[in-house]
Amino acid sequence: MDKQDLLDNGWEMAAGRDALTKVFKFKNFRKAFAWMSEMAMWAEKMDHHPEWANTYNEVTVTLQTHTKSAITELDTKLATRMDAAWRGA
Repeated sequence: MDKQDLLDNGWEMAAGRDALTKVFKFKNFRKAFAWMSEMAMWAEKMDHHPEWANTYNEVTVTLQTHTKSAITELDTKLATRMDAAWRGA
């Protein structure tokens, strides 16, 4: 997916920066945390790490390639992976 596909799929531009952000909602805390654990493994494998926060059944994610201060292919690949795993959660 490219940036526009992600925006069409619920991602938004983060305020004041070239970054993607999305709030993922889950049935409960356990499912949210399990999803975060799975995504942490993918992020580590890609050597690309999200900014994120978890509150009960919600995970807020912001993606930006900090070395570029921009959205890159790494961000779109991780966002696509997150969306695919979330649909199955």
